[in-house]
Amino acid sequence: MSIERNKQCVLDFFDLMNQGDADAIADSYADGGEVQTKGHTLISGTYGKDQIRAFAGQIYAAFPSGITFEILTMTAEGDRVSVEAASKGDHISGQLYTNEYHFLFELTDGKIRRLKEYMDTERATDILCDGQRPQT
Repeated sequence: MSIERNKQCVLDFFDLMNQGDADAIADSYADGGEVQTKGHTLISGTYGKDQIRAFAGQIYAAFPSGITFEILTMTAEGDRVSVEAASKGDHISGQLYTNEYHFLFELTDGKIRRLKEYMDTERATDILCDGQRPQT
């Protein structure tokens, strides 16, 4: 696929994220596709397509008014697209959740093969995980 088509796939993915459509988000992944959420939090790990569908639904349930992602920069080369982004949403706890991210997309045939997500893990732990940390 062309670099421009890969960038458009990523733009479409962020549109789906901003709409909160968990099924369409999961359908953006290739068969065997995965997301790797980096760090050492309760939500960190590597997840396949079925897990992505379930997890995305849980995330959007935690943001009844929605959560929005703003792309700050995008760079593409070959089958990889790199995005710096920021999010903002009112969490079900009553707290405003904001975070900053780096997303690295690896695409194949217009689908996400792998998405690596890097974020402020302390912010995610404080609000998304209610301060709870994984046992070591």
